[in-house]
Amino acid sequence: MAGLSTAQRLLQQGALVTILERGVVGQEASWAGGGILSPLCPWNYPDEVTRLTTRGAELFSAWAQELHAATGINPEYETSGMLVLPPFDAQAAKHWCAAHSAYSVHQVRAADYNLLVQDDALYLPEVAQVRNPRLLRALRQHVELLGGRITEQCEVSDIVVENGQVQALTTSNGKFIAQNYIVTAGAWSKEVLGRNALRLDIKPMRGQMLLFKFNMPPLRHIVLQDDLYLIPRHDGYLLVGSTLEDVGFDQRTTSEARDMLWQRAQKLLPSLRDMLLVRHWAGLRPASPNNIPTIGRHPKLDNLYLNSGHFRYGVTMAPASAEILVNEITGAQQPFDVTPYRSGWGV
Repeated sequence: MAGLSTAQRLLQQGALVTILERGVVGQEASWAGGGILSPLCPWNYPDEVTRLTTRGAELFSAWAQELHAATGINPEYETSGMLVLPPFDAQAAKHWCAAHSAYSVHQVRAADYNLLVQDDALYLPEVAQVRNPRLLRALRQHVELLGGRITEQCEVSDIVVENGQVQALTTSNGKFIAQNYIVTAGAWSKEVLGRNALRLDIKPMRGQMLLFKFNMPPLRHIVLQDDLYLIPRHDGYLLVGSTLEDVGFDQRTTSEARDMLWQRAQKLLPSLRDMLLVRHWAGLRPASPNNIPTIGRHPKLDNLYLNSGHFRYGVTMAPASAEILVNEITGAQQPFDVTPYRSGWGV
């Protein structure tokens, strides 16, 4: 998502762009996520995270419409709202939403939404969602329509550096030379950078998801309880996620996670007991301290940039992250102070 959205924005400003992809574009964490366009509980995150997610959410509706019009692929952007079930800090939530105009919060009865919860819930009506695989297909097609070149099955093995600049990339498909280079390799960004990673702290964090299919949507809104979420699609699919596992680059699914997610979801939505599991998958998030990504120029190599480390919110942050990075490359004015997103290098 980070690579395609950055490429799209650069192409629209007249740049020539080539994307090098180790595998197939859009098949890692960007594809695996649920597409909730908000931090799960925004009041639990630092301002550096919510500032970027709020900006991304503000840009998303027009961005999705643009992609749909250009490609005919509908990313299915929808303002579906999110129910936050107890336990939660209601006072913190209300204070935070009152201070941030992009969010409002209402106290509601969870039982009114066909959920087996008797306590009050919080309803965030502005929270939207998107279908990640469709968004990625639309983005890829738009990048190609704009003249972008995508080279798949192309693994970068070395970044050739001389005189404080990247001179070339050594890859499995030969050498590539450009004026500027941007690393958007998600959980693999530190490995791609190699000795140029400095003190960058980005590592993989596995998340597992389940998919079910109902004849009709079983829920009206996204439902969140602690770190469990249920995401209804308009065609009856229901996503259940997700885990947060520090297991390195192990992308296998486990029966333990499947059973845990299914059992927890059934306690909220009993009809899941009778459903067949359609799919179970895992993705590797690019985890970074406090969920704060690193976006901007390398501190020692003036033609190398990074857009990575978005952890759980790479989709939500995508249009804002691309905006910030391209503004830095072109010298355009930033929408807010972007200094916090340059500190991930640790120097």
